[in-house]
Amino acid sequence: MTMTQTERGWRGTPDVWLDAAYELLVEAGVEAVKVMPLAERLGLSRTSFYWHFADREALLAGLVERWRAKNTGSLVACCEAPAATIAEAMLNLIDCWVDPGLFDSRLEFAMRTWSLTDPAVEAAMADADSRRIAAITALFRRFGYPETEADTRARTLYLTQVGYIALRSSESFDVRMGRIPAYVLTFSGVAPSPAEIAAFRDRHAVRTDAEAGT
Repeated sequence: MTMTQTERGWRGTPDVWLDAAYELLVEAGVEAVKVMPLAERLGLSRTSFYWHFADREALLAGLVERWRAKNTGSLVACCEAPAATIAEAMLNLIDCWVDPGLFDSRLEFAMRTWSLTDPAVEAAMADADSRRIAAITALFRRFGYPETEADTRARTLYLTQVGYIALRSSESFDVRMGRIPAYVLTFSGVAPSPAEIAAFRDRHAVRTDAEAGT
């Protein structure tokens, strides 16, 4: 924020306020997401907030929508991505777990914590879980797995990742990458080919330990 912007009455944008709200949410939980702390963090006036949001509840609704669009939207898109084999399809989905640009585990943890005290967010989380499991189940069915087996494998895969998030498990990027072939085999019953693993590694080659959140 520059003095010129302040003098000109710059009020930020909805995304600026949402970005700041996101940071407070993942740092300290939903109780920390309040208008005055946000205004102080941004160097803006409290009244500037109300140019963009009717009230705090509208801002919180925006955070829920951002989480839904990013995490659930990305997971479903990865499940539906073209793949020639089930192993390739698994690797497409695992893209979510190793690329926080697709699936934000910090936000997911914060949302799950929030859902413990807010019935509306709890309902949104239950809906997200159902949609995600349905998308993974559909992925397995696409490759000929029977319905019950597809559902069971989907739940095994998804609940494993939820466990990583809930425990805030931390692994080095190299360790996690080394486990990927075994995870694909465990979840699908099919080992990925060397070429499939090479392609997966190539598209994540620029990632670092700091970026590889669980």
